[in-house]
Amino acid sequence: MAHSSATPHLHPASASTAPVAQIRPSNVRWRIFAIIFALTVINLIDRVSLSIAMPVIAGEFNLSPSMQGLILSSFFWAYALLQIPGGWLIDRYGPRRVIAWSTGLWGTFQTLAAFATGGLSLIFARVALGAAEAPLFPAGGKLNSLWLGSGERSRGAVLMDCGGPLGVALGGLIIAYLIAVLGSWRSAFFIAGIATLATGWLAWRYLRDNPAEHPQVNAAELAVINEGRNVSMAEAARQGVRGLGIAPRSLIGILLGRASWAMVFFGLLTWGPSYLAQARGFDIKGIGAATFVIFLCGAIGSLTGGFLCDRLIAKGVRRGVAAKGLLACSGLVALGAFLLLPSLSDAYLAVGLLSLTAFFLMWGSLYWSFPALLASPARVGLIGGVMNLAGSLGGIAVPILVGLLLQHAGGYPAVLGFFALCSALFIAGTLLISLDNTEVSHG
Repeated sequence: MAHSSATPHLHPASASTAPVAQIRPSNVRWRIFAIIFALTVINLIDRVSLSIAMPVIAGEFNLSPSMQGLILSSFFWAYALLQIPGGWLIDRYGPRRVIAWSTGLWGTFQTLAAFATGGLSLIFARVALGAAEAPLFPAGGKLNSLWLGSGERSRGAVLMDCGGPLGVALGGLIIAYLIAVLGSWRSAFFIAGIATLATGWLAWRYLRDNPAEHPQVNAAELAVINEGRNVSMAEAARQGVRGLGIAPRSLIGILLGRASWAMVFFGLLTWGPSYLAQARGFDIKGIGAATFVIFLCGAIGSLTGGFLCDRLIAKGVRRGVAAKGLLACSGLVALGAFLLLPSLSDAYLAVGLLSLTAFFLMWGSLYWSFPALLASPARVGLIGGVMNLAGSLGGIAVPILVGLLLQHAGGYPAVLGFFALCSALFIAGTLLISLDNTEVSHG
């Protein structure tokens, strides 16, 4: 990663002779996060494509529920394994380079999945896809620390993470539509993979690791980004630090909270389409439409939670009270919804409740503001990787556990009870995190 210059006269915005306070800040930082948002949308479209197609693929390949769970889980094997190495690479080489390579590789493997001939070849393709996608979210967390001040990080976190549920929503609609129109899940996978390959070039073209090195950033925007800091975040990120650079209690809380949240989210992502088909009687188009509505509500909820959190903080509410209060509310709504869902007989009412659940559940996107707030600048990528590792382990476990519960423990009522338990653990983990000193240490 290139070193930024400490001399203001080298910055392209310095040609203006007006004082910084009189210059309107450029908005490059939000364009950066618009690109990250787009990448996460594409990321989840590719990731959810198998879940949408699974009812069709299971019939073609004669897959048992346990084998389906294994295939759905396989994405997370390499995805989890490479979280910490990916975080180290991000801290070492910068998020721009890692994101560009990651995007190109996962587009390639998504395309190759179209040529699978059975369960084993699907597992191979999904493992490779998981390896390629692994660095994206930790890299986004690193960009959050480099490009945003502490008063903007909740919005930055949810702009990145809300691309996830929106990608699931669009993926459910697009992939289901392509399968229905083309009559082939293979064609749908191939088209999705080719579309992904083009985004790596866009990421490399526009992203920068240091705001001072971006040709479109002016001095006023740099002042906004670095407000309240003794040195820029890019400079602080190059300074050495021992250990993980985070308080143990907060690390434990992040790991427990993120893993439990991920069990719910990825449970809905991987098995939700099958639940809609088997327990609620939807056909492939109905699955696509319902998935779109549920996860679109999740995307809206993610944005709502982030903007609400920053708004509360701006009004003087302590960050710990604002963020943890919103997250606890999120977990309570999910807990109540999963306990209520088995008693609903109307399929559309069930979709409505799942949509409400997704809206509040995605307030969990606020977790992506925590690495920048809690970790030392030189460890933000690593802590983001560790946090995403916890979520990935949840993603590995939940498809297999749900498959076993379906096969041996009485079907979907047991699955929904398990999701209620995960929601309770999400609340417990969140309450362990200490955010009281972040205004001082990372302001």
